[in-house]
Amino acid sequence: MYLLTESLRSALIAIRANKLRSVLTTLGIVIGVAAVVAVIALLQGFSQALNNQFSGLGSNTLIVQSYLPLQEQLAGKVAKVTPSDMRAIAAQVPGIAGISPILPLNARVTRQGQSTLSSVLGSTPVLAESFGYWPSRGRFITREDDLRNRRVAVIGASVLEHLHMHGDPVGEYIQIGSTWFRIVGEQHKLGSMFGQDRDNQIIIPYGAALALNGTPALPNIAIEIKLAPGANLDAVRGRIETLLRRLHHLKPGAADNFKVGTAAQLMASFNAILGNITLIASAIVGISLLVGGIGIMNIMLVSVTERTREIGILKSLGATRSDILMQFLIEAATLSLLGGLIGLILGYGVGLLVLHFVPAFGGASVPIWAAFLAIGFSAAVGVVFGIAPAARAASLDPIVALSYG
Repeated sequence: MYLLTESLRSALIAIRANKLRSVLTTLGIVIGVAAVVAVIALLQGFSQALNNQFSGLGSNTLIVQSYLPLQEQLAGKVAKVTPSDMRAIAAQVPGIAGISPILPLNARVTRQGQSTLSSVLGSTPVLAESFGYWPSRGRFITREDDLRNRRVAVIGASVLEHLHMHGDPVGEYIQIGSTWFRIVGEQHKLGSMFGQDRDNQIIIPYGAALALNGTPALPNIAIEIKLAPGANLDAVRGRIETLLRRLHHLKPGAADNFKVGTAAQLMASFNAILGNITLIASAIVGISLLVGGIGIMNIMLVSVTERTREIGILKSLGATRSDILMQFLIEAATLSLLGGLIGLILGYGVGLLVLHFVPAFGGASVPIWAAFLAIGFSAAVGVVFGIAPAARAASLDPIVALSYG
């Protein structure tokens, strides 16, 4: 223990005596660790934000929407999920407790000379239960609103800000397109996802959205489905897929032009993508750590040459080969470990800085395993690349070392 303490003290003295050289030596380690920590911090925060968004859907929710591969879209093909599809699912598929359409629109919203382009969602009261769209003031759209196609709206905080509406907006009127709507609720803040401001949206009854759509063509909607208690999710999904293939006149072997997904599937897909991005980024950043390790080895070899007489004195005083080896290994590991600690702090700071300018990431979080991995890997790099200089120092002949220089 005494030997370890003395070796560590000697390493810190040597590092402090050559500050500039120590900083330049650890620069590769600092940059490598900072980069990987910043990437992990942002991706972990983004993953947590996504999981929080999807967790509200629950395990008994299905989402049906149109889908075509990019190549087919570029070729001009069109796929739709229509209101008639929703009615057929509600009538013919057992095990469904609730079903709700979601009709997305983009519309110009104006009030007293102020104007903004916002996302408008036409839906039913089921949307609040499924996606957590609860108002912070007023109320959500009701079943009565939907049945009577009332021109009422639940408005997001960003829309209020763009329209310069301050205070309680409930009871005020806004113009969506060319139609006036009365505000009945203010949506609680939802934040951003994939760079899209989810507070820059307005929710209106589905019937009102159909009228606002202003086109005789069948709209392309998404369908949110709540399963009845005890219903088998896979069985219900299979029946929906079979029904939609028949309604869309898809031949055997033809690919689906729709998707029936669950919240768990969406979360798993996003987490898998983020996991792969993390691995790839870590592998690329590992090159920086390798370069940093080579830098440490080169500087330590120079240090051995500079301290040859010191090594000779230590050996003449009784220091063994293992003592010298331990001293230089600890010095290399300490140098690398300090670089890792600085990189860890710097990486987290960079993550917070990026988050400040790009809030779509949702947050910055460094898990304990990532912090320990960064520090442990840094120390390991120091040990691995410090072996050669340490072995060279330990193998010096004391007489030759004393006469050096």
